[in-house]
Amino acid sequence: MMRNLILSAFPRNMRLPDPFTPNLKVDMLSEISLAPRVLSNFSTMIQPATFKKDLDSYLKARAPVTFLSELRSNLQSTKQYDNKEIFQVLEKHGGICDCQSSRDTLVYAASADSRGFDAIVSILAEVVYRPKVTVEEVENVRQTIRFELETLMTRPEQEVILTDMIHAAAYRSNTLGLPKICPADNIGVIDRGTLLTYMRNHHTPARTVIAGVGIDHDALVESVQRHFEENKPIWESDVDLSEMKLSDRLKADNSIAQYTGGLVKEECEIPQYVGPSGLPELAHVVVGMEGVSHQDPDFVPVCVLNMMMGGGGSFSAGGPGKGMYTRLYTNVLNRYHWMFSATAYNHSYADSGVFCVHASAPPPYVRDMLDVLLKEFATMAHSVSDTELRRAKTQLQSMLLMNLEARPVVFEDIARQVLATGHRKHPSVFIQAIESVTAADIERVTQRLLRSQPAVAARGAVQKLPTLQDIQAALLDSGSALGQRRNRLFTPK
Repeated sequence: MMRNLILSAFPRNMRLPDPFTPNLKVDMLSEISLAPRVLSNFSTMIQPATFKKDLDSYLKARAPVTFLSELRSNLQSTKQYDNKEIFQVLEKHGGICDCQSSRDTLVYAASADSRGFDAIVSILAEVVYRPKVTVEEVENVRQTIRFELETLMTRPEQEVILTDMIHAAAYRSNTLGLPKICPADNIGVIDRGTLLTYMRNHHTPARTVIAGVGIDHDALVESVQRHFEENKPIWESDVDLSEMKLSDRLKADNSIAQYTGGLVKEECEIPQYVGPSGLPELAHVVVGMEGVSHQDPDFVPVCVLNMMMGGGGSFSAGGPGKGMYTRLYTNVLNRYHWMFSATAYNHSYADSGVFCVHASAPPPYVRDMLDVLLKEFATMAHSVSDTELRRAKTQLQSMLLMNLEARPVVFEDIARQVLATGHRKHPSVFIQAIESVTAADIERVTQRLLRSQPAVAARGAVQKLPTLQDIQAALLDSGSALGQRRNRLFTPK
């Protein structure tokens, strides 16, 4: 109610009733029946015209209940289907659809009753190869992205932003270091021609894998050939090539990722949780090393190392399955009251990877936080007990098998593996590979990680963050510091 009162606007000469008057019934005020005067013709901005009718109907009747959840997709269409027809087909077969992007893949997915799979394949083919990409749709998506960026910058959670920053530090100005979060300056530049050019260069048979679960293989192949191959993509049939950006610079980039290491720092005020959360202002730091690709022989040992480091937030609850016995819990969160989170991440791609730890603490403890993290990096290879190694391997095996119980995860796993290697390995292969990891493997991959230049990302009140040169020197010196029982790697300031 208070928020509505603050955001209400009314003429200066109008005297409103006191909203805190006892027993005031706002819906009985005569003024509430008067429609506000709007000087601009806002209705002309709601496109297409049929969508305005549906919107008015929903605002009056609050039905159908799926209107809001389908709003974003209702603003998109293809050559064969308009936005309503897509959802009518999905609803007929009890289906859902989704599109997700990562740094190395773009996944279009749909789940539905197997008896309607041919219609679902048709929709996927239309969305991937024959979307209209109208000017109105592009503008609607621009507004959505602007809203999402504003929301991202006002949230206390920093994982998404810092993931972008650590990649920018690790791969300075190349491949994996380019931003996944759309820069605000690029929103207005990306137009219909840009999107169609991207799709023409990247949505090609050589770069595409179509996977299905719970479907007869031969029937799936026949359906894919009919819907994906027999009809041309929209950029080859209906688009004026003058719209397409034909520069060779925009063709698919097959460059190999070049790990550089480096420091990316943003001094800003981190938003805090609304209400009496008890959480202070936090500074966030991520320290990373060059990891391995998902095709590297050391990929599985690094995954086990990641599970062994584990971590989480200082307010996490649970038993061994929640990671409470991992090193970042026992050596960091349980020992330093000012550490609010410490979590290890392993990002692996086709030709490189980043192994990193994200931690947060109040700004006065930034240097101490770096000191603790670098010591943990240096001790990763030391004193690997049989118990913690067994726990890490069991937890990784359990996570792998539990994820593969869900069919959407299975067909995404099939597609990703075939796209990367040309074939799919059975889960038992990975289970055996995990079981074969030894303490010597953990020590070897740790030494491999520590030989790389560090990548550091920091956000918040991080004025006390040491320089990259100091961090490099401290990391090199941390091993000897362990033998000398030194207490600090950085000199207090």
